[in-house]
Amino acid sequence: MKRTSAASLALLAPLAALAAWLAWRSRGWPLVHDAPIMHYIAWRLGEGAVPYRDLFDMNFPGVYLLHRAALTVFGASDAGFRAFDLLWLAGTALCVGALVAPGGRAAAAAAGLFFAVYHLAGGAWQAGQRDFLLCPFLLLGALGVARWAEHGVEWPLLWGGAALGAGLTIKPHAALLAAALAALVAAVARRRGRPAGIAAAIFAMSALVAPMLVTLWVAARGGLAAWREIVFDYLLPFYARLGRPAEWTMWRWQVWIAIAAGVALSLGAALWRRRFTARHAAVALGLGYGVAHFAGQGKGWEYHLYPLAAFAAVALFAEVEPLVAARRWAGALPLLASVAAAAVLLGVKGAEASGAAWIAEKERRVSALVRDLAGRVGPGEYVQVLDTTEGGVHALLRLRAVQSTKFLYDFHFYHDTDQWPIHKLRADFAAEFDRRPPKFLVLFERSWPAGGYQRVDQWPSLRLRLRGYRVDRRGAGYIVYAR
Repeated sequence: MKRTSAASLALLAPLAALAAWLAWRSRGWPLVHDAPIMHYIAWRLGEGAVPYRDLFDMNFPGVYLLHRAALTVFGASDAGFRAFDLLWLAGTALCVGALVAPGGRAAAAAAGLFFAVYHLAGGAWQAGQRDFLLCPFLLLGALGVARWAEHGVEWPLLWGGAALGAGLTIKPHAALLAAALAALVAAVARRRGRPAGIAAAIFAMSALVAPMLVTLWVAARGGLAAWREIVFDYLLPFYARLGRPAEWTMWRWQVWIAIAAGVALSLGAALWRRRFTARHAAVALGLGYGVAHFAGQGKGWEYHLYPLAAFAAVALFAEVEPLVAARRWAGALPLLASVAAAAVLLGVKGAEASGAAWIAEKERRVSALVRDLAGRVGPGEYVQVLDTTEGGVHALLRLRAVQSTKFLYDFHFYHDTDQWPIHKLRADFAAEFDRRPPKFLVLFERSWPAGGYQRVDQWPSLRLRLRGYRVDRRGAGYIVYAR
């Protein structure tokens, strides 16, 4: 462990202050946007629902299991989810610091704090996002490979591979990083004259354990066939290309310019000074995966940048102490300036995001719908929401109300309507709707990637069923129909 420099301590103090300030401002963040939908799925699974068969969703089972654990331990309140999010953030920051640790204690602490600042600057809607939940598993996978390369014992390959495998159950995209790290393991083993295939196989087999266990869990619950159908008939051919932006939007977050400059300076310094180790290589592969993770999903959503942010936090601080200790000011000062600029931009972003008007508006909408339906849905009665992330499912979570169909969203009924899988989804909705007609149907005005109340005009069978309902209430952004 390197001796801590005054420059690193000077960097650590403002980062700690900024992280503490943003954490304090985040204390009142509500459960909002995507997280309550995952909470609702977790609650339904706890009540006996079968994943995928009874709940149509494109996410992987690890997400549901994590939210099930969070519900069990912390409950469904805003404060409970805030505690979960902050604890997960603390664990992820520790993983970031562990990867930076050979570069110095202060650098490791600063790296963890930088990632905490990045997360807290994003606002309430970033809390509990699947890509954020994925980060510690990716970091532990890279850390296991780095420690194996440094110490030569196989145990880190086992736990590193197992951690990365757990990440695969959250986002299967992590298979790209698993393959890249397995190739790195083989290359290091070959260079040292050891059997490359054995070391890579240990890592790869460990990474398969969690996906196999989760698949067995889905099969045991009776949801395997429905999961296969969602993935191969809808997710891959349709959802994967839905909602792609007209142009790349990554650079609208100006902070990434400063982060990219700092990462380039840090990795460049390691190469120039011949300090580029297997740990640096694992981090570099993580950065490459982070870019692929964002670009490959093609949605342009900010939270898809989380894996890149996690490895960028490591790369930013890995060479600070060595550069300062060697008095390489030509590299150290621009690197420190990049970190400082990124921190300032994140601070400004965090100040704006913590009071985002759309978050408060969505929270008011959820509360209003809960008031509209409270006490009016009895045992054995159902509510159906036609929504994406405007708060409909969140209201159902608060009411502990069950939908009449398996469909949590309605956006997949309005695209590619000339294709048979979409016809089948519409037919499934109609059959389930008729079998368990809801007492209330709630149509939300906004949807994704397009919305408006008039979208039901594109769906004749839904329009026909709405004739059996009357307008019961009108809220800000939704209409409640009663049977």
